[in-house]
Amino acid sequence: MSVSKLFGALCAVTIMAAPALAQDYPARTMTMVIPFSAGGPTDTVARLLAERMSADLGQQIIVENVTGAGGTLGADRVAKAEADGYTMLLHHMGMATSATLYRTLPYDPLNDFEYVGEVVDVPMMITARKDFEPADMAGFIDYVKANAGNLTLANAGIGAVSQLCGMLLMHSLDAQLTTVPYKGTGPAMTDLLGGQVDILCDQTTNTTQQVQAGTIKAYAVTTPERLDLFPDLPTAIESGLPDMELSVWHGVYTPKGTPAEINERLAKALQVALADEGVVKQLAELGSAPVPAEKVTPAALKTKLETEIARWKPIIEAAGVYAD
Repeated sequence: MSVSKLFGALCAVTIMAAPALAQDYPARTMTMVIPFSAGGPTDTVARLLAERMSADLGQQIIVENVTGAGGTLGADRVAKAEADGYTMLLHHMGMATSATLYRTLPYDPLNDFEYVGEVVDVPMMITARKDFEPADMAGFIDYVKANAGNLTLANAGIGAVSQLCGMLLMHSLDAQLTTVPYKGTGPAMTDLLGGQVDILCDQTTNTTQQVQAGTIKAYAVTTPERLDLFPDLPTAIESGLPDMELSVWHGVYTPKGTPAEINERLAKALQVALADEGVVKQLAELGSAPVPAEKVTPAALKTKLETEIARWKPIIEAAGVYAD
């Protein structure tokens, strides 16, 4: 066989191998990397989805928590993984904000990943220690403005959505509080429960049970409309803070170069999981809900990431808050 014919034959085998790989996929256990600690709000969402997606795919999805550096260590782990569909990333809006928040990143959020689909939009809730003095959101606004220098605002660390929500809250109130960063949502909530810090703005997946138990005080949600789970809790917007709108979107990604057929298969499994009555019910109990089915696609997630990077860039630059 001539060199040219041999080369052609090899190319043909390579072209045929890609569809075969996708057709046989998945053939073994998969890993879903969560770039935050176990028990946190993103981890809670991930474990709900992983179980249902595993059933649809016929292979187990193991959730692996790779924590540190505001979620960038876990994202980097996936960016450098084999592009074979057996490693995926479930990340929240920090995927977009990291592009501006970090002066240097070991990966490109837009170009070093493939896209599977958006997952959920989780509302944020403005909460405080249970004995915080104001009785309602109107009183909260007045009290914080008058006492900002003596109040502490907890967050789960650089890049965490609680940090971003805190930035928006201070901007909306035109008040500078003393921020207290923690290594995760868990310890931040622990100190709020213990009264060591005054205020925390965090996802409903982390605050709902504590509010219902009366162990912390809720003042407002950051969605345009009130939540069905808390109909008596006002929105920050209706309380006079028009810029205080924030929902934490989540998406699933794979390493750059993962075959399109595999990403589409994962998107299908994700759609099945988000339509599952049990998943919908559990998310509702946490004050959240799946995104519409048309958002659970690779193209929709890519558009979302591009839009959110552009949205947060001027906000972060104006705050002057960066991480190395």
